[in-house]
Amino acid sequence: MIAAVYTLFFFFLLISSVYSKATISISPQTLNRSGDIVVIKWSGVESPSDLDWLGIYSPPDSPHDHFIGYKFLSDSPTWQSGSGSISLPLTNLRSNYTFRIFHWTQSEINPKHQDHDHNPLPGTRHLLTESNQLNFRFAVNRPEQIHLSYTDNINEMRVVFVTGDGEEREARYGEVKDKLDNIAVARGVRYEIEHMCHAPANSTVGWRDPGWTFDAVMKNLKQGIRYYYQVGSDLKGWSEIHSFVSRNEGSEETLAFMFGDMGCYTPYTTFIRGEEESLSTVKWILRDIEALGDDKPVIVSHIGDISYARGYSWIWDEFFTQIEPIASKVPYHVCIGNHEYDWPNQPWKPDWAAYVYGKDSGGECGVPYSVKFNMPGNSTEATGMVKGPQSRNLYYSYDMGSVHFVYISTETDFLKGGKQYSFLKSDLESVNRSKTPFVVVQGHRPMYTTSRKIRDAAIREKMIEHLEPLLVKNNVTVALWGHVHRYERFCAISNNTCGERWQGNPVHLVIGMAGKDSQPMWEPRANHEDVPIFPQPANSMYRGGEFGYIRLVANKERLTLSYVGNHDGEVHDVVEILASGEVISGSDDGTKDSNFGSESDFAVLWYIEGASVMVVGVIFGYFVGFLSRKKKESGVGSSNRSWIQVKNEET
Repeated sequence: MIAAVYTLFFFFLLISSVYSKATISISPQTLNRSGDIVVIKWSGVESPSDLDWLGIYSPPDSPHDHFIGYKFLSDSPTWQSGSGSISLPLTNLRSNYTFRIFHWTQSEINPKHQDHDHNPLPGTRHLLTESNQLNFRFAVNRPEQIHLSYTDNINEMRVVFVTGDGEEREARYGEVKDKLDNIAVARGVRYEIEHMCHAPANSTVGWRDPGWTFDAVMKNLKQGIRYYYQVGSDLKGWSEIHSFVSRNEGSEETLAFMFGDMGCYTPYTTFIRGEEESLSTVKWILRDIEALGDDKPVIVSHIGDISYARGYSWIWDEFFTQIEPIASKVPYHVCIGNHEYDWPNQPWKPDWAAYVYGKDSGGECGVPYSVKFNMPGNSTEATGMVKGPQSRNLYYSYDMGSVHFVYISTETDFLKGGKQYSFLKSDLESVNRSKTPFVVVQGHRPMYTTSRKIRDAAIREKMIEHLEPLLVKNNVTVALWGHVHRYERFCAISNNTCGERWQGNPVHLVIGMAGKDSQPMWEPRANHEDVPIFPQPANSMYRGGEFGYIRLVANKERLTLSYVGNHDGEVHDVVEILASGEVISGSDDGTKDSNFGSESDFAVLWYIEGASVMVVGVIFGYFVGFLSRKKKESGVGSSNRSWIQVKNEET
């Protein structure tokens, strides 16, 4: 027995000596802010495997299998020599980082230990080396993840941001960049692990300290004026100075960017798939914002499935860091989607929805969404957690220029007799059509789509039964939906029938194409070799598989929606809606599923004051850090691996 123990002891000593020569270093060891790059170098890895990997950990004392993300050492061209380097932009998680290198081989793959895409997660049996800690210079104190939104008052702008502690913060603002004399005190809130309703959101794998979310309202703003602002405190430090254009009640012009289902990109592999296309969406929208000039208010509408964190809390940090260049300049408005809210113990789950509302939030149950955003309207519903904060940002509306914007929740009760139905009925009936001749309603799950998802059929039927009569009776102009990760535009439609004018027949568009890639272009049909894709019906005017977003431009006479594709930043579909009732398709030749319209066609509408090539160049330069990140390979590690990432048929 004793001999066996000694034998085992010397065996493990031998194994540890085999893996004890590797070294790792990081440079620099202190980063200033989110997005800064660290270079990780290693050497001395003996008998390297193409599955050897670099683990990214925050906080530093996380167990081996509780990484933020990982990179295979084979991403470095010199990995076979046992040395190499990887560069990573890192997001400030208000905690230090460390990096660990593990040896892993094909024979040690555990097919039962999988990520969201059913790829085996890397093994942690053989730790080779661990780095010193990396920190952010202002890790706890610096305000980050800054984003704006409207309030219910025309002369206000809300700013929301995150810090590591709950000590006093404020926003200071003014018309002159060097004279920020106005002060708005910020209110800090946070949520805890017990507020989440299930794993992974409330487990040690998915949970990370979310910090404090601060909320300040900048008041008494003059209309249509550029204001400068920064957030923080003298004691804890200030953010950079940002700016926005205040609302202008007297303007008839409306400018907006609209999309759903964007998510965010991570420069590492993690438990869930990152959405690389979201980088292009942000890049092109930022280009357009800069091209507008200094005096034009503009908004963003993100209609559900926001970050796709699904219980892995650091993804929210990655998301807000990615959108900050936009959201710190213009109001960023949202409505709730299934991946923010849905879990079986949520309070509203009618019998007909048994297979509609699943586990898509990863146990978040709307809590991070409800705390990290603060939309107008103050709508709330109870959550499935007794201790958790109420779900909010569910339904609300506001005017901008010639458009009345309405946001609804398809994840909470929208049936007749409920609070949301009463809100929508009252809101639509009270619209001043002489002031805002156009009404745009937005929600996550679509009322109309040619995607044949059986799971969503019941909710579409209920939306047509309960909500469509309100839209038709109150002459809603446009209805925008996400959830289906493609673009589709319908005719002016009601009761599945095309009408001649939009009054009484809203124009429906599905715009869930901002980044999420886990859906086929259009639903395939088995055993239909002649027409393998469900045919496009006559009421569907255009279907596109291109990632992108919508530009909305309106005045009192005309509302124009343009579908911008991410691969070239140009317009691929246009529909013009006249206040007189006419709907003009952008197609010149009557074809469908074809690209038409161009950037030059749209220039008259959008680049009202012209956009210089230099401005676009500056924006591309701003994003060089993002775009320099290496693209994630379709497989995990090198090409001889036995698995590849799959695209789930999940919405």
